[in-house]
Amino acid sequence: MKRVIVFVFIGIFTTATVVYLLYWKPKKNMTTEIQTIVKSLNLQPHPEGGYFKETYRSKKTIPNAILGSQYEGDRNESTCIYFLLTSGNFSAFHKINQDEIWHYYKGVSLKLHIISKEGNYSYVMIGNDFENGEVPQYVVKGGDWFAAEVLEKDAYTLVGCTVAPGFDFADFVLPKKAALLELFPQHSEIIEHLTH
Repeated sequence: MKRVIVFVFIGIFTTATVVYLLYWKPKKNMTTEIQTIVKSLNLQPHPEGGYFKETYRSKKTIPNAILGSQYEGDRNESTCIYFLLTSGNFSAFHKINQDEIWHYYKGVSLKLHIISKEGNYSYVMIGNDFENGEVPQYVVKGGDWFAAEVLEKDAYTLVGCTVAPGFDFADFVLPKKAALLELFPQHSEIIEHLTH
């Protein structure tokens, strides 16, 4: 009889432990997780919003004579950064001369908003939920305006951004809200939402 009671007790304890671990155990604090990523990858605040760190800048350069009139000076062949965005922030509308490739790494999906040079609005979801149309990689064409946000509450997305020719702040345009509204009044709602 004692042996049966012991086995019943062990069974109840094991079941309770499993239920606790699966359903009741508090999830890891999201703020702590974000701070860990920022510290581990040595990320710094980015002017457009979020955090970043340049991880690659090619040693070879492209002469200005080859680049064209939209550039001043030479450029590295390519650059790459880590970019972390949280639901408490957004990457404001901006543009660069170069194509920029976004690569998904970790976290929830990211909504990338694009207004083309011609004024056409579109968006893409960067993530790994392929069955629902998300993509792990996307190219924003040089000269297009783009912004990004994390839609899920208390969450983050870690991506990489590769730029070729290499990124230079001389090519970076971060407009005021009024200036972008003047260019694209038909997209006032999203511009109001994602500019400073």
